[in-house]
This record gives sequence, C-alpha cells and structure tokens, in this order.
Amino acid sequence: MKISLCVALLAATVGVIQAAPTEKTHKVTLIHNKNFKRDARRSVAKAHAKFHTLAATSGTVPMTDVSGDSEYYAEVQVGTPPQTLKLDFDTGSSDLWFASTLCSTCSGTQTKYDPTKSSTYQKEGKTWSISYGDGSSASGITGLDTVNLGGLSIKNQRIEMAKQESSQFQQDPVDGLLGLGFDTISTVAGTKTPVDSLIAQNLISKPVFGVFLGHTSTGGGGEYVFGGYDTAKVSGSLTTVTVDNSQGWYGFTVDDVSAGAGTTGTGSFSAIADTGTSLMLFPSSIASTIAQAYSATDNGDGTYTISCDASTLTDLTITIAGAQFTVPAADLIYYQQGSTCMAGFGYSSMSQAIMGDVFLKNVYTVFDQGTPALQFGKLA
Repeated sequence: MKISLCVALLAATVGVIQAAPTEKTHKVTLIHNKNFKRDARRSVAKAHAKFHTLAATSGTVPMTDVSGDSEYYAEVQVGTPPQTLKLDFDTGSSDLWFASTLCSTCSGTQTKYDPTKSSTYQKEGKTWSISYGDGSSASGITGLDTVNLGGLSIKNQRIEMAKQESSQFQQDPVDGLLGLGFDTISTVAGTKTPVDSLIAQNLISKPVFGVFLGHTSTGGGGEYVFGGYDTAKVSGSLTTVTVDNSQGWYGFTVDDVSAGAGTTGTGSFSAIADTGTSLMLFPSSIASTIAQAYSATDNGDGTYTISCDASTLTDLTITIAGAQFTVPAADLIYYQQGSTCMAGFGYSSMSQAIMGDVFLKNVYTVFDQGTPALQFGKLA
C-alpha cells in the first residue's frame, strides 16, 4: 500500500480522552460471521501484497480476508431509502467500495447496491480498479450518495460501485470495504474518506474513532465509535503514541515484544495498526525471535505452526510507549486443522510489522486522525 517506513522512536505521552456531554459520538456494531473459514496462508499473502502494492504507487488498495475473531464487518446504510451493506472496516486502506447492480460477476449471495433505487444518488462516473495479492480483483465506477454510519448521515459521499468482481469474492461474507486510513492513499484522486466527510460535515466533535473487537469466546462482535470512544471498555488510562501518516497508514513504534518475563525481547521496530489484517505479521528477524520462544515451526510461506496446547504457551507481551499490553497464549493459536495449529503471528519481507486483529482484539484502540496519534488501552 505504501513504501517502507522508517519511524523514529518518539517520546510518547499517556493521557485519557475526556468525553464531554455535548460531544457527538455514534457506535457502529460489528457482526461476527460464524461460518467463514480462516486461512492463515491467504491472510499472510494478502497482507503482504496489500502493503507492497501501493508501495509501487499503483493506486491499488487490497482488502484482507478475515474470519473467526478476525472476521468483523459492520452494516452500513447507503442511499435513500437506505440499502444495507455488510462492509469490512479497514484502517489499512482508504476506499469505500461495494458490489452493485452494475456488476455482471458479483456473487449471488452479496447484497448489491442499486443506484436507481436511491433518490440521493448522483452520477459521477470516474473509473476505479482494485487488485489483490491472491489474484482477486474488482473495478467499476464512482458515484455520490448518502452514507449512514451508526446514525451519522454523510451527504454526497463518493462511493465506488463494482461493475466487475473476480470469483474469489463469491465466497466472501462481505459486500465491500470501508477504508479508514488517510485520504492520501485513496485510489481515486481527490476523494474524501468517510472519516474526512464526518469531520468536514461537522458530524463528530473530535476527529477520532474508537475500536473494540470482540472475542468469539465471549460472544464476538465489537463496535466502532466515531467521534470518541467507549470509556466503559477501557481499564485505566490510554497510552498515546505519535503516528507517522506520511504513507497513509497509522504507523507507530513498538518498543519491544517478548514471550513472558525473563525471555529475550525483540527490541523496537516500526509497525502499522491495521484492522484489515488478521494476524500479527512481523519482519522476518523479529518473527524468528518470537517463533523461537514458542518453538514454532516456520512453514516457509509466512506462517508458523505452533503447539495446539495453550497451557504450554506463555502470553506475549507487547510494549508500546512504555506500557505493556498482553496477547493471551490462547490467541497465539490462530486456528486448528486436524492435529496442526497455525500461529496467530507470521512474517513478511517488509521492514515494518502489521499489527492486525490478533493484537487489536486484545486492546482498545483510538485512532486519532487529527493529531495524528494512536491510543491503546487495556480492556476492562
């Protein structure tokens, strides 16, 4: 998606966002899909291609396939009267696109937006095209319409309607993607992202959104709060770290990762907070250190196999701006197939880590587009 970052380690401050009674905040409830099958190898391949595609300034924005605890989507209303679409919320990209009735190859199970049935639709007709690391792709034309996020009605939002969609999407549980990254990586020049529009149209009081991703073991689901965050889901204060958004990502610095007390840590490295990636993907040298601590076996394709017995594993400790956050041992087992378990972490040739949902579901995250900054909190 962008070229490699070299993020300097910055002094971070710890603070708490205070929610004033007059603030405009809205929640969007996420839905857990119980039937979608996880694929660690595909997740690695797509995430790797995702963050290398735009590095070549190709203008493509991929979508990461997520499932289990990592398969979250929100129902978003588009048009008047509203047409409800299931969209993957992705902080690692910045386009809003979905299946439409203009599409000749879209899946029969997808909900297709019909521009002829919306009184607020405006024709625009700019072309767009997206391709993915697993060979999947989509393309179409743009339009303008009303987009409703949790009761916030965005007027004249640019939407990308699919006219062509590759066969891979016929098995995807979502109808499209809603990018929450910075607008510099939108594939159509001059596009305001939905968050840009929320800010410009004065629909939220603060240029932030809070993200909670649930665990299947406790009911799954999750929520996004636009304009603030849910204090009830945070234990203690939030830890703030400065973001480098020069390449359109929420880039930050991780101080260290270790497999429990007394183990050798990785040292600091650059990372990206990406809700659109399932696993934690590290640079090869970092991943190797972590894998050794868990006696994980390198599968040679960016994934590791790991013990299926969580009781033999220790929690993973991730230090950010001096604060320690925990990924429980059970979450280091991404899924089990037969007697083999795939790890919740992998590697790529990138110089920065992608901190996906295996990490993000174990913290509360506030994405601050205005500063820009990230704030991480321990879950209540």
